[in-house]
Amino acid sequence: MQITAIINLVGNLAAMTAGAQEVSVAPQPVVAEVPFSLGRLLLLVGWVYLCMYFIMRVQFSNSVPKRQKPIINTFTLIGGPIPLIVVTILNISKQIAAGQQTIFEVLKKRIQNLRGSIKLSGLISFRDHYTIKLLDSSGRSITDIYGHGKRSRRSAGVLNLTEQIIWGALEELSSDILIDPKDETIYSVRFRIDGVLYEVENIEAETCKAVINSIKAVSNMDIAEKRRPQDGAFIAKTAKGTTSFRVASAGALNGEKLSIRVLRQDVGIFTLDNVGLSAEQRAIIEEAVNKPSGMVLMCGPTGSGKTSTLFAMLNRIDLFTRNVITVEDPIEYVLPNASQIEVNPKAGITFASSLRSILRQDPDVICIGEIRDEETAAIALRAAQTGHLVVATVHCSSPASALVRLTDLGVSPLLLSSGLSLLVSQRLVRQLCNVCKVRAKLKQKQIDKLQKSDIDINYDKLFSAVGCEQCRHTGYKGRMGIFDILPMDDTLKSGIANESLSMALLRKEGDARGKYKLQKNGLEKVAAGLTSMEELNRVIG
Repeated sequence: MQITAIINLVGNLAAMTAGAQEVSVAPQPVVAEVPFSLGRLLLLVGWVYLCMYFIMRVQFSNSVPKRQKPIINTFTLIGGPIPLIVVTILNISKQIAAGQQTIFEVLKKRIQNLRGSIKLSGLISFRDHYTIKLLDSSGRSITDIYGHGKRSRRSAGVLNLTEQIIWGALEELSSDILIDPKDETIYSVRFRIDGVLYEVENIEAETCKAVINSIKAVSNMDIAEKRRPQDGAFIAKTAKGTTSFRVASAGALNGEKLSIRVLRQDVGIFTLDNVGLSAEQRAIIEEAVNKPSGMVLMCGPTGSGKTSTLFAMLNRIDLFTRNVITVEDPIEYVLPNASQIEVNPKAGITFASSLRSILRQDPDVICIGEIRDEETAAIALRAAQTGHLVVATVHCSSPASALVRLTDLGVSPLLLSSGLSLLVSQRLVRQLCNVCKVRAKLKQKQIDKLQKSDIDINYDKLFSAVGCEQCRHTGYKGRMGIFDILPMDDTLKSGIANESLSMALLRKEGDARGKYKLQKNGLEKVAAGLTSMEELNRVIG
């Protein structure tokens, strides 16, 4: 419009000049016909870029068959989003007609796919919020693995999304990252936070496959192998420090799944004062750990916090005056001033072979990540008899079942009675969020349960979970242990050594006793306002 006005002004001036010579001729404005305006030009450029964007969407869309993509791309170059919208509507109609999903489920997945594509396109820069560097075991960064910075925009988007997922897991203090295919078009990303899985993202299948390949590449795994199980590891460096990750892949229905265990290096955070032990329980464990010999055995299922409590015990030991050697699979925490050995069966390094070697290295304290076989158990118990303090873990549900487990492995009753000093069973319960917890409204069944526990209870101190932004709307933040501790006194040792203590009776009654003890310790935490009845029932039942 401004160009037209200028041309009109110039025409008027020319007419006025001509009128000075021929007064009889009336001035006629000269109007220039302009074929387009500046606004139309901008709209044209915008339409071209929009068409190019939707060509990219067609190229990476699962809705369009590969054979039809060149034809759809040609129409998209002219019609912009219209061909893709038509193809999408037809695809949705086919899914609904086949009875696979409802229209709401299909639309929800389409929106999730769009979110993943926007992240991939690089339009949103996540690097403004975090600084993270992913390295393989040799120290190469993930960007070096992808070709020294010579990457396409798509691969850059994949790396950004990969780093965002790892960063999110670290920020949420999650213990595991699970990437699983939901169906042929979408993958889910879940974090295990405080022992509970939460879905944090849904990503388009093609995008997530590229993310999985990037994680496998930095973990020194074969990205071409998608069916056989593989293991690997990588490191993440942030401003807060270094964190190790253990990766396991496996073929699954509709694709490949990935499980990533977060192995935090800061072992100093674990002490006997902050794992959830009562003063009486802490005194019993400290007495056992301060002895020059004997075995302290931690038991519980996977994810019950056994290793964390084990390192809390080791933190109680003076590592400068005592030679501490650990055997682990894998090394989960770095313990300063201790010798740590990682099990590697492929190289012939097993728990049993490592223990035989350790006994020739003048150890004072031996830590065993897990007792799995008779040979490991026998060597560990003999070491406990001969002047070494041994701390170890075993997978079982209670102290009594630990005795049964060791007997089933073939350990002699005499060796068992003379080597063991203390048995500790553990579970983890979530702590109530101090910001949003409210006074509990108990049902009569819950009140009866509390009254039978022989615990002094102030009902004003019982709380329930609500949820707020501070706790991710879960009502809980952090975890603590509940324990069942069984010291090996002379009566128990004599019963095991003389085989007068029935293993069949232990097998039958041990778990019931262990559950009762754990439940009672948990109810003490409930009475102190630290956790809720609902959380205790979730963990113990």
